[in-house]
Amino acid sequence: MNVVSTAKTCTRLRTTLAAAGVLAVLLVTGCADDRAEPPVAGDGIGGELTVFAAASLTESFTRIGQDFQAANGVRVTFSFAGSSTLAAQINQGAPADVFAAAAPAPMATVVDAGNAAEEPVTFVRNQLVIAVPKGNPDGVTSLRDLTGPDRKVALCAEQVPCGAAARAALDAAGVALTPVTLEQDVKAALAKVRLGEVDAALVYRTDARAAAADIDGVEFPESVEAINDYPIAVLTEATNPAAARAFVEYVRADPGRAVLTSAGFQVP
Repeated sequence: MNVVSTAKTCTRLRTTLAAAGVLAVLLVTGCADDRAEPPVAGDGIGGELTVFAAASLTESFTRIGQDFQAANGVRVTFSFAGSSTLAAQINQGAPADVFAAAAPAPMATVVDAGNAAEEPVTFVRNQLVIAVPKGNPDGVTSLRDLTGPDRKVALCAEQVPCGAAARAALDAAGVALTPVTLEQDVKAALAKVRLGEVDAALVYRTDARAAAADIDGVEFPESVEAINDYPIAVLTEATNPAAARAFVEYVRADPGRAVLTSAGFQVP
């Protein structure tokens, strides 16, 4: 179909939707604004997109990436890791188009280095739970239950968002806890429970839900003192800025938000 016939088809579609009282957001699926100039090669949606995202976003962003790719014809590649690690990689020149962090602090280092193309926006929030083996064999109900002399607990290192959140929650509870291991991201801390190497770990609610076949997530009241905001931004050195902006909007729009909230993330 040529550009003229495509434009006419899109115009008829918009007219039909308007008549039905429907507001449509057409994310470059062939129905871009028919009043705009036709895109040239390498201009606009298409091509490839690289997204650096916090480890706790693995399941949700993988699904969102598949949906975005199907809708827009953009090949999306993800790099999931601890937010601080990803921020350091970006500031050292690692190629990426979008950064989604699990807390404002790692994003701030990217902004301060001049590597964010725009002001980051918070798209979701997350909260901690205590991850324990399936069936909760030790009967853990609170943070104080993790302080026994024989308890082996995994935490994230404090320089990464899940570790900073854990420290805030423990301080709020007035609990002194010495972990047997400090991990560089929440998935690594959760893996220690799944493998039976520790009795418990402080992880995000979303990660506990994703691993519900293997572990249980125990809620605790002090977690409200350590809720993490997740910011997202297009990066200055993005090689596909149009697709990067479209991806950020997709994450924040209803399709992306539905995936995120079903995983247990909170809407800001």
